[in-house]
Amino acid sequence: MLRDLAKPWLGAFLSLALLLLFGSLGYRITEGWDWGDSLWMVLITVTTIGFGEVEPLSAAGRVVTVLIVGGGLVVVQLTLRKLLRLLESGYFKRMNELRFLRRLRSMKDHVIICGFGRIGQEIAEQLKGERVPVLIVELDPLRKDSAELKGLKVLLADATLDQSLLQAGIKQCRSLVATLPNDASNLYVVLSARGLSAKCRLIARAESEEAANKLKLAGATVVVSPYVATGRTIAATALRPIAMDFLDLLAGSQCEIEEFLLTSDLDKFADFGTRSLSGLELGRESGAVVLAIRDGVNLIANPSGEVEIGPGQLLIALGTKDQLARLRNLLGNIVVNVERIQS
Repeated sequence: MLRDLAKPWLGAFLSLALLLLFGSLGYRITEGWDWGDSLWMVLITVTTIGFGEVEPLSAAGRVVTVLIVGGGLVVVQLTLRKLLRLLESGYFKRMNELRFLRRLRSMKDHVIICGFGRIGQEIAEQLKGERVPVLIVELDPLRKDSAELKGLKVLLADATLDQSLLQAGIKQCRSLVATLPNDASNLYVVLSARGLSAKCRLIARAESEEAANKLKLAGATVVVSPYVATGRTIAATALRPIAMDFLDLLAGSQCEIEEFLLTSDLDKFADFGTRSLSGLELGRESGAVVLAIRDGVNLIANPSGEVEIGPGQLLIALGTKDQLARLRNLLGNIVVNVERIQS
């Protein structure tokens, strides 16, 4: 790719180098100057700076100067022609795309959103408000422009293709959200993403229960139906308005909820003399609150101090970023993965 981008400029640079070389050689032969003075004279002649001659020129030296001026005009004309052709062929647009792809390679721990429809826009706004790095993968140029106007990074590509997901950094991202307009496209995205990254958290949109089941079979970590989620939210608001108000307040605060997946390796638990929450003093030492512990299919909500942590469990904790970081340090190497839950 770099070789293809540099190739159009080889002719112009070669012509300029030959002009400098033969011009300097001409002055050395006719005037007897050293290479430094000869090259300087060629440069001020070609650039028309007009600082004046290094030394008075002989008749042969003036002939060399005339030839250099003529050669310089030819080189400049050829360069301008090349520049106009490159503008017409979209060369500079390809250069910008290459620079953008280079920046994408440096992105880590970001969220990839496939599709910038109404749901994708809302997700991007929420993540942007939380200062989470976001990359949009969108095939529609109009939606790409709309996302860029909102300050988002956009990869103009087909999200169902492996190459597009690799360019988006599927192996370095924290999660991928598939919000394309139809279930078939989302299924393709999930299949491709899971094949490229076994550990990536995949969240997919589904329009029907059948599609949700297929997406889960394809490897989706979480499948969300907009209609079901909206219905549950409305029902919860009607039945438990105070709880919903609390969640809204939580979303606007500095508190976050994170999942801490504990290792299944029993040897790593050997460093802990006690496994009970009260004995470990996780809350007092970190300031975070353990909301629940999931052990397989069982969920222990608001666990008491006597509850013990064990291999393979999932700890769900609430706290600020600093408090959750301290909790992570207290748990040490028994934590194999940390996932943030967007509140």
